[in-house]
Amino acid sequence: MKITALLVLKCDSRSDGSDPVILANATDVSHFGYFQRVTVKQFIVFVGRTVAKRTPPDQRHSVQHEEYKVHSYNRNGLCVVGFMDDHYPVRSAFSVLNKVMDEYQKCFGDSWRTIQADSTQPWPYLNDALTKFQDPGEADKLLKIQRELDETKIILHKTIDSVLERGEKLDSLVEKSSDLSAASQMFYKQAKKTNQCCTIL
Repeated sequence: MKITALLVLKCDSRSDGSDPVILANATDVSHFGYFQRVTVKQFIVFVGRTVAKRTPPDQRHSVQHEEYKVHSYNRNGLCVVGFMDDHYPVRSAFSVLNKVMDEYQKCFGDSWRTIQADSTQPWPYLNDALTKFQDPGEADKLLKIQRELDETKIILHKTIDSVLERGEKLDSLVEKSSDLSAASQMFYKQAKKTNQCCTIL
């Protein structure tokens, strides 16, 4: 899962054919060959402008291109575009775009509306976001919680296995347990017999 680029653009709602203006741009093309990097950056700018131009106000779009997805979100003419690989969760991608949009409006307000040319000034937050949100769990808290639950489940399985590895068989523990009634012990034994007939070797 990888984010290759994040762009913030001003999209003119007029239909005069003018291209969106780049307000901020952060890219990570380190996984491309050295001689490909300039071309990849130019392609990102081209595709970013094209997708932003075709994203109507207050809408979200996702465009598939080979193994990449380009996600865009246009909020009243301010558009954020993200280039993610195919494995990056869509929900996390749009969460990243929302966070970038909110932070841009918090930092710059409506000053972006008067900008007429591409900005070459770096915006440190965008570079930090590009690094921080490489892990989709940072963008989507539900995904992070799900991962933690999965890890807990793995630890629980390992714990039960380690108890059994110490030479204690679950059968002997059930027989020794004073917490289980005779009926519960009988149920355990019957369930074990039933499950054994269905085991595929």
